[in-house]
Amino acid sequence: SAPGRFADYFVICGLDTETGLEPDELSGENFEQTPLRRTFKSKVLARYPENVEWNPFDQDAVGMLCMPKGLAFKTQADSREPQFHSFIITREDGSRTFGFSLTFFEEVTSKQICSAMQTLYHMHNAEYDILHAPPTNDKDSCSSTGDCNGTSVSKLQRFNSYDISRDTLYVSKCICLITPMSFMKACKKVLEQLHQAVTSPQPPPLPLESYIYNILYEVPLPPAGRSLKFSGVYGPIICQRPSTSELPLFDFPVKEVFELLGVENVVQLFTCALLEFQILLYSQ
Repeated sequence: SAPGRFADYFVICGLDTETGLEPDELSGENFEQTPLRRTFKSKVLARYPENVEWNPFDQDAVGMLCMPKGLAFKTQADSREPQFHSFIITREDGSRTFGFSLTFFEEVTSKQICSAMQTLYHMHNAEYDILHAPPTNDKDSCSSTGDCNGTSVSKLQRFNSYDISRDTLYVSKCICLITPMSFMKACKKVLEQLHQAVTSPQPPPLPLESYIYNILYEVPLPPAGRSLKFSGVYGPIICQRPSTSELPLFDFPVKEVFELLGVENVVQLFTCALLEFQILLYSQ
């Protein structure tokens, strides 16, 4: 049986420099996109601990749900703000485990990956030249529009482009907590403080491994009807578990639902739920 720990796994997902750039088959064919707008396959790079008896690690599910859009590449010209999301893994017996993921961007230090991205751009621009070359007998229309093939290609190369001699390449990476209960706010704070410690010029008060060990082995699940306060890298983190006589744990801001759907749609959804209609939510 589970010993009642706050978190079961700490997971790192991202770019495997040994396997290089692999197209993400789950995202479909996207070769018409510029290489910086394509998605590439991410891998589970590390997990701690290796395995726990009461919650076997599902590498494929965790890897896909941590980075559902695969790896993303950007340059210094793009916005690189960290993004947080949560997910649920439901097993065949109906039991659930919860995941909380913080995705951020870090500089690519592998020269092979940078060279591979540059090669993809050379191939992409060559294909563009072939597909959009003007007809040989249409020189007049080219000169009249003032937008010959050379001009359009140069515009394309400047837009969403990558030049290994000029640009800094960044790739998405993810840190994740796998937990038995859905303490979303607490997990988000843990991950954000860990990321802050990695990106801060000043080292954290203690080695990062000690904080990860603490959250995995020393922080217990709070008993029903009790609160729990434990130390993060830069400050305390608090979570509360409802008692058996209260509504179930729901640690997500309902405000976001109203912001995304609007009041009228939320009321309509609530009415449909009361009338036991089937409800399908579709999202990108």
